[in-house]
Amino acid sequence: MSGNIQLLNDTLAAARAEGRAALIAYLPAGFPTVAGGIEAIKAVLDGGADVMEVGLPHSDPVLDGPVIQTADDIALRGGVRIADVMRTVREAHEATGKPVLVMTYWNPVDRYGVERFTAELAAAGGAGCILPDLPVQESALWREHAEKHGLATVFVVAPSSKDKRLAEITEVGSGFVYAASLMGVTGTRASVGAQAEDLVERTRAATDLPVCVGLGVSDAAQAAEVAGFADGVIVGSAFVKRMLDAPDHPAGVEAVRALAGELAAGVRGQA
Repeated sequence: MSGNIQLLNDTLAAARAEGRAALIAYLPAGFPTVAGGIEAIKAVLDGGADVMEVGLPHSDPVLDGPVIQTADDIALRGGVRIADVMRTVREAHEATGKPVLVMTYWNPVDRYGVERFTAELAAAGGAGCILPDLPVQESALWREHAEKHGLATVFVVAPSSKDKRLAEITEVGSGFVYAASLMGVTGTRASVGAQAEDLVERTRAATDLPVCVGLGVSDAAQAAEVAGFADGVIVGSAFVKRMLDAPDHPAGVEAVRALAGELAAGVRGQA
């Protein structure tokens, strides 16, 4: 069973052909429940997101800010397991036909088994993995199995990454490059900043892979700003916050569907 890296590549290429950035959304699996999370993710994709990142909840996140940590805690207390993450990927992809990746720290994958994880993700229709804490120099085993199963390996670069390091990271990545717009953790911010544009320029000098920017984008105006210089706009905390702030689950689902629509208009310059 082969994964959907080609679907991811085609989706990002289609957005570029339309003269716009892709909208990449994030929600953790199992939040607020497994079934409820799947419903919310489908709503985000139906609302206008091009690509979905499904978070594998982790008890010790290094990149995630307080909003996503809160959602992860809810999911973990609810007993979410890797099998639930795979179910989420499968049902989201089958319902929408859009590419779905998993964003995960390395420890759960390592403990689960790389071959088992990649095989199951491919069987679920997954397009790949974003691995924010896996050092490139230690990634050969993962990349071997990901390539075998048709999965993208997306690495994260940051404003602190030197040009030599950007070249090393992008040489072995696939799908796209996740450019963290600033130093720090995920969360909505008043502005995304000039650091992100500089990082995109330096990353593009090292690779032909699409460069997608995350950390800090929360509304259509910011999405439009980032879409002006990046190949993709990644939004996570803003979706989670809409779910957390909603009075009930149906309202949360409609809130994230609406936000996806607003952000989709933003990346198209229609906000």
